[in-house]
Amino acid sequence: MKVFAALYGLADAAERARALRDAGASGVATFEGPHDVFAPLTLAASVGGLDLMTNVAIAFPRNPIHLAHQANDHQLLSGGRFSLGLGTQIRPQIEKRFGAQFDQPVARMMELIAALRAIFTAWETGGRLDFRGDYYRHTLMTPAFNPGPNPHGAPPIYVGALGPRLTRATAEHADGLLVMPFGSKRFLQNNTMPAVREGLQAAGRRAQDFAIIPEIIVSAGDTDAQREQANSGTRRLLAFYGSTPAYRPVLAAHGWEDLQPELNAMSKQGRWQEMGGLISDEMMRTLAACGTPAEIAAYIRDRVDGVSDTVCLYQPAPIGLSTLAEIIDRLQ
Repeated sequence: MKVFAALYGLADAAERARALRDAGASGVATFEGPHDVFAPLTLAASVGGLDLMTNVAIAFPRNPIHLAHQANDHQLLSGGRFSLGLGTQIRPQIEKRFGAQFDQPVARMMELIAALRAIFTAWETGGRLDFRGDYYRHTLMTPAFNPGPNPHGAPPIYVGALGPRLTRATAEHADGLLVMPFGSKRFLQNNTMPAVREGLQAAGRRAQDFAIIPEIIVSAGDTDAQREQANSGTRRLLAFYGSTPAYRPVLAAHGWEDLQPELNAMSKQGRWQEMGGLISDEMMRTLAACGTPAEIAAYIRDRVDGVSDTVCLYQPAPIGLSTLAEIIDRLQ
């Protein structure tokens, strides 16, 4: 099994990537947090033997030309080991934090993918760039701004999706699906995979030509005290996700949908520390991989069985390298 581990920060990005590789990780992934999602990967690109992936870069605030140049440059820097993972985020974040437009997110995301591919094709062939859509328009590519063919080819484009419409569209148009970390085996099998199969069938695509990469929240520690501390952080993270209306279907899959509006109300009151107390042991162990390295590996293998041989570990708090190495060893 291929395992992606989270890459945080900037100053130690290359050192951290090297340590994760030595611990057995197959790749490193970044998320859109307090730092730019591409910058740590730029620093880690010099570390051989690691795949690089954004999981995810928020798409709508960025122009397709910007994304294309960033993806192409990282494909060059890494020697063909880069994957561009894109996400929609939610309306309040896009409109209030980024000041961008969110209307028709599924159609907008699929058009953005088409625009990226048109740009990559123009660079590869030297042909005219002539993309005209409802949201994006690219009709000029002068030689001074054309990087030319990438010797490693264009990077694959993955999309993070949860709802059935975006999941279906991703399977129809993208190179792979990044399964959101707030999830469970039941939701993956009963909600995500049927939508994937519908999208692949609509596009006449084969399952083996489409990547599925589940991201799984991991709560681990080297001692009982550290594991308890990690579990507390995991409960807060799950409560944060659970407060978002977009994630209510995951809770509903287990009969917990009434928790979502309660968590949402608490979040609006700023009661973040209290919210984690509403996440029961059953919820935590259903939605996250917790316990010893053996227990965590067994949970992950069971959750993705028959779906994927690649996972991305979401760490609410950094996992010690020795513990991470044991988890990866047991997964492999």
